[in-house]
Amino acid sequence: MEPTTDRNPRLGVVGAGSWGTALANLLAGKGYAIDLWVFEKDVCKQIEKQRENKVFLPGVILSTNLRPTNDLRQAVTDKDLVLVVVPSHVMRDVAGQMGAFLNPDTLLVSASKGIENQTHLTMSGVIREALRDWPSSQLAVLSGPSFAKEVARKSPTVVTAAGADMAVAARIQGIFATPYFRVYTHTDVIGVEIGGAIKNVIAIAAGVIDGLGLGLNTRAALITRGLAEIQRLGARMGADPRTLAGIAGVGDLILTCTGDLSRNHTVGKKIGEGLRLEEILAEMRMVAEGVKTAKSVYNLARKLAVEMPICEEMYAILYEGTSPEEAVYRLMTRDLKQELE
Repeated sequence: MEPTTDRNPRLGVVGAGSWGTALANLLAGKGYAIDLWVFEKDVCKQIEKQRENKVFLPGVILSTNLRPTNDLRQAVTDKDLVLVVVPSHVMRDVAGQMGAFLNPDTLLVSASKGIENQTHLTMSGVIREALRDWPSSQLAVLSGPSFAKEVARKSPTVVTAAGADMAVAARIQGIFATPYFRVYTHTDVIGVEIGGAIKNVIAIAAGVIDGLGLGLNTRAALITRGLAEIQRLGARMGADPRTLAGIAGVGDLILTCTGDLSRNHTVGKKIGEGLRLEEILAEMRMVAEGVKTAKSVYNLARKLAVEMPICEEMYAILYEGTSPEEAVYRLMTRDLKQELE
């Protein structure tokens, strides 16, 4: 394996959903040769032959520098950086499979958002455990308010790259930054991941509010108190509160709770309109991470004795059959208290 520099890094992307494809295409557009691992054979062939991912990112012509493959070995072998963008519930399995092919000095960057149901680990924690304590110096995350379709259209977007130290974050920053994709650096990995994961649960709740037609006052209150819950859990897990007031926290929360492109908000809105969760998910090929994360957050909050009433009510709606109207009533009639309590 010949030495390389970050002017010409060897890059692989694992996961060809909307976000994985958009980021792979961004990197390919910078002139990098990108090996993109695609799970679905039909999607892989489509990208290769038609230069479009019509299933997950329709309408976007993909760079010829992007090379799709169904072979995970090809996507991750001899790479300087591997970006992992798979649904949270398959992260452990995919990361474990990658372990047989990775170089020990490969930098792994997770752009997946979620908390594993069984272990309550964030995605970087799942990767570390699946790869037998992969060194934190070689593990980082990329997160922020960034709908894939808008990034693919080159709409100005800002995100955060967080690594164990600033040098790792700066390396990612240099690789990903473009005139339309601005990357800030951070070292608070857990804070960035907590913000990116729990905002999906709050976004489902915001969708429920919109589906019920309760108005903008209610949605603003929901988002604000949802942020308080994210900050509360983040503090308990060692996150810097400033992180959750920034791009990966409030920035991503606002986008996902208000944007029409948000899958999580869409799921919540349909629930508020009276549809059953099973019906909604049956119609979706893409994953709404907040559905699974709601269970993780509910159990983690109970385990850590952190008060998260909105997340608790979302768990009740999604998994216990509580009606949205009842959940709203219970939230509004809780014991009165000081705002910062």
